[in-house]
Amino acid sequence: MSLNAAKKLIESLGLNINDDKLGNPYMRGLGVIASTLCIEGFKPIKQANSPRKVAFIDGGNQEIIGAPNFSIQLNRICSSLWQGTERISENFVPRRIEFFSATFSCIKNEEIFYDTALFPLSETEKTLPNEADLSFSSRDRSLMRGNRRADIVNVMGIGRRFAELVLATEVTENQLTQGDIVVLDGTLQTAFPNENKYLQQLRTSAKSKGVILAGLSKTSSLFTDTGYSLLGALDKLSPKEYKESEWYYPVVDLALKDHYVMLLGVKLNSISDRIFRLEIDRDQYLSLSDIEIDEILTQLVRNSTDFTFPGYPYGLIDADRFARVSNSELLYHRALFFSQMANTNTLDKFHRHINAADAHSLLNTLG
Repeated sequence: MSLNAAKKLIESLGLNINDDKLGNPYMRGLGVIASTLCIEGFKPIKQANSPRKVAFIDGGNQEIIGAPNFSIQLNRICSSLWQGTERISENFVPRRIEFFSATFSCIKNEEIFYDTALFPLSETEKTLPNEADLSFSSRDRSLMRGNRRADIVNVMGIGRRFAELVLATEVTENQLTQGDIVVLDGTLQTAFPNENKYLQQLRTSAKSKGVILAGLSKTSSLFTDTGYSLLGALDKLSPKEYKESEWYYPVVDLALKDHYVMLLGVKLNSISDRIFRLEIDRDQYLSLSDIEIDEILTQLVRNSTDFTFPGYPYGLIDADRFARVSNSELLYHRALFFSQMANTNTLDKFHRHINAADAHSLLNTLG
């Protein structure tokens, strides 16, 4: 039965997935200039010697205890500093920032808000966002899903994102010099209230130091105007001589308030079959010469030779590995918080809220 249904699904989906007309980037709005997709748009990365360093920034977070009205999270942000294939020791900025966050619901002006308090694991840690910027209305349109008020899950990871931007700013100011590069995991588009404040601080620091600001995304949901995936279109369009070489393609010039970048498709390893989305601050990109672009991309190419994920910078793999929160850590900290609840006679108080949210996980353990 399931085999027959799967066969029908694939046949139906195959009829509805466009694989012929590539189209052009589907991005609209004032300040958006999309390139026409053509073979001439591909540019080889001409590897160039350069002393440029690259700082990669990534973060991870996991919920330790959660309920509809509160969430306790463990957050970890890491920086990884490289020059080509060589790791550089970091002496000024902490390599890893760890903090607990407590997001909870409260009533302000007769409306439900979610506020977040931050608790660094090190008492000397100062590299954290301002808690005043982590207060959000559940009716904020940027957080809502459809016409439903935002759930706590929509906001509990925002503190981690802001902390990534704060750490990137400190790394830029203390670790990098003119010509170096700071690369965030993900895009440079702001998605949350108050996020632009932290991105602008990072952008200002990068420009004052002459440090190139970039973001690299493992995945992309961008399309062409025929419904083709944008990176898939670049892969199909790339001529034979580019199939086994490193290249970049300036796809869209974005001059938007929440997304001020030049968006590139990049292939960073000749043996890789993956194309990634790279964003570079728009003003900086437009000021670069072709040689400077090659120097910057060369550093990413040289860092993208790890055999486990060719074409993806090892610096981001490294930052992700050290930022990730393991299941064993999660269990340890969960037990720690439950013991503190018991010691303070608040276990029953918290447990009645937790029971309102964990019925699904209980069902998964049955049978």
